[in-house]
Amino acid sequence: MKQSRLASTTISATALALAFATAQAATSVEERVRGLVHKMTLAEKIGQMTQAERQHATPEDVKTYYLGAILNGGGSIPKENRRSDWVEMIRDYQAAAGGTRLGIPILYGADAVHGHNNVLGATIFPHNVALGATRNPQLARAIAAATAREVAATGIHWTFAPTLCVARDDRWGRAYECFGEDPELVSAFAGPFIRGLQGERLDGNNLAADKVLATAKHWVADGGTTYGTGDEGYAIDRGDTRLGADSLRAVHIAPYLPALKADVGSVMVSYSSVNGTKMHEHKALVTGTLKRELGFAGITLSDWSALGEIPAETNRARIVRAVNAGLDMVMEPEKWRDFITDLTAAVEAGEVSMARIDEAVTRILTTKFRAGLFEWPLPPLATAPDADHLIGHPAHRDLARQAVRESLVLLKNAGGLLPLDKKAKIFVAGDHADNIGLQSGGWTIEWQGKRGSITRGTTILDGIRALAEREVTYSPTGEGAAGHDVALIVVGEEPYAEGMGDYRPLPCSKCQPITLAKSQREMLARVQVSGVPMAVVILSGRPLMIAEDIGSWQAAVAAWLPGSEGAGVADVLFGEQAPSGKLPVTWPKSLAQLPINTGDAKYDPLFPYGFGLTYGAPSSIR
Repeated sequence: MKQSRLASTTISATALALAFATAQAATSVEERVRGLVHKMTLAEKIGQMTQAERQHATPEDVKTYYLGAILNGGGSIPKENRRSDWVEMIRDYQAAAGGTRLGIPILYGADAVHGHNNVLGATIFPHNVALGATRNPQLARAIAAATAREVAATGIHWTFAPTLCVARDDRWGRAYECFGEDPELVSAFAGPFIRGLQGERLDGNNLAADKVLATAKHWVADGGTTYGTGDEGYAIDRGDTRLGADSLRAVHIAPYLPALKADVGSVMVSYSSVNGTKMHEHKALVTGTLKRELGFAGITLSDWSALGEIPAETNRARIVRAVNAGLDMVMEPEKWRDFITDLTAAVEAGEVSMARIDEAVTRILTTKFRAGLFEWPLPPLATAPDADHLIGHPAHRDLARQAVRESLVLLKNAGGLLPLDKKAKIFVAGDHADNIGLQSGGWTIEWQGKRGSITRGTTILDGIRALAEREVTYSPTGEGAAGHDVALIVVGEEPYAEGMGDYRPLPCSKCQPITLAKSQREMLARVQVSGVPMAVVILSGRPLMIAEDIGSWQAAVAAWLPGSEGAGVADVLFGEQAPSGKLPVTWPKSLAQLPINTGDAKYDPLFPYGFGLTYGAPSSIR
C-alpha cells in the first residue's frame, strides 16, 4: 500500500523529541502516565491498545485513530529495504503521532529473532537452537546487543524476541526458535538475552543507549503442545499443551522468571492452548499468574490475528474474552478498524470495564516512558552519521561467525577424519553447501525464508575455499567424488516457519518429513560408491532421522541453521577452532521415539541431550 507522505518527514530527531515532550513538571513516570490517562478519550485509549501492520495502516491512520503501535510482518518491507527507507517510514509514523492531541509516540515492532532478519544486508545470527548448543549465555547477550544496534539504526524500537519456548517435540515447526528442550538451559539464556536487547533495566534511557524493547514469547507452553490435536490430525503448532500445574510451572513457566527479573518490557501471548483453553482468553494464566502472581508490569501483547482463534461466534465476543483475560495490546494487522469498533461497542455496553481499559493503557504508556520513547521517538542511532555501517557491521559478522563456531556439535569422527587437512584434495557436495537462504532457514528476509542469495554473507563453500590450500571441487548433486582425499557433503532441511514446519506424514502437499530428502540420500549413495571418506554436515532446525545413514559416514556434524556467516562452519571443519557444542535437544533414533526428552523413563536416543565430541577425544561408536 502506498503510504501518505507528510510534510514533516524532514523533522529532525531533536525536534520530534521536543514535539513529544509531555508533562515536563511531573516528577515521576507514574504521574506523567496518570495525567495522560486522565486526559484521554475512549477513542484515544483504544487506539493505544491497537497494533496495525505497516501495509494496512498509513501515517494518516495513526493520526486519525490514535494508533499505539505499528509492526511489519515477515517480508513486509518499505521501498527497497534500505536502512534509510525504514527510518523515513518510522519518522513519518512518528510525525503523524506527534500531530495528535496528546502527541503520544507509537511503538514500532519487528520480528528480529536471529539478528535484524527482515533487513537486507543485516547480520543473520544462528537460530536459537544453535545458541543453546553453545552453552554460552554471555555470547547470546552480545548477539542480542548487536541485534539491538542494528534494529535501532533502522528507527525501530521493539523486537518480538526472545522466544522462551521449551521444545518438547521436534515435530513442532518452531522448535529451532527455542534454545533447547530443557527448562534449565532455556532459563540460562533468558536473562542475558533480554539484557543484551534492553540493557540492565528500563530506566528511560534505553533507546538513547542503542537498546530496544524485548518481548518474552510465547506465554505460555507453546513448546509443549500435544501432537495430533489439530484439525488435520497432525498439527502441533497452535495446539494444546496438556499438563498439570506443577509440570507447567517447572517446564514452561520457569524460563520466564529470569526474563521478568531482567525487566522485560513485553510478553507476547501464545496461539496455543493450555488444557483446552486458548491462551488468548486464559485469564488465570495471563492475569492471575503472569501479572498478579509473578508481578509482570509491562505490556501483554497478542500474536498476529490470534484473537480469531478464540472459539466465539463474533469478533466482538472474541475481543471481550481476550481483553478481559488481560491482553493490553492487540496485534490486529489488517482488521484493526474492526477491533477498534468492536472494543468501543463492548466498553459502551459494559462488557469490558473502563478499569480494564485504563489498566491496559497505563501499562502501554508506562512502558513507552520507561523505554525513553517520549524523549526519543526516533532512536538517536537512526540519525547517527555512520548508521549505515551498522547494518551488517564487520564486528557483528565476526560475532556471528564465532557463534557458528561454538554451536557446531561433532556427532561422529571415526578415524579422526576431522579436522580436514588444508592440503587435501577436497570434494564438496550438496546445494546446502553454497546457499545462504538454506543455511539461514525461516524468518530470513521473508517469513518462511527461501533458497538463494537472499542477503549478504558467506556460504559454507565460501569458507572452505578460503581455507583450503588446493582447489576445491564442488558438485551440488555429488557427481565426481572419485579421486579426492575427502568428501564433504552438506545436507539439510528446506526453510520453513511456524506451522509450515510441523511434521506431516505422507502424503501431503507440503510435507516436513524430518528425514533426509530422497535426492540427498541418492547424492550420499553416489559419493559412497566412490570410496572417498565422507564427512556429513547437517543444516537443520532440529535433529533429522539419520540412524539408518550415519553408519556409512566417517564423520557427522550438526551445524543447525548458522545464518549469514557460513564460513564459521568451515573454521571448525579445518580445525581453526575445535568443536565444543553440546546437543541442546535429544537426537532420536526414529520418528517412533518422538517426543523424546532428557529425563524420560525410557530414554534410548541416537545421541543424548548434552552429547558432543571434540577433536582428539575418543570417537563416537555410533
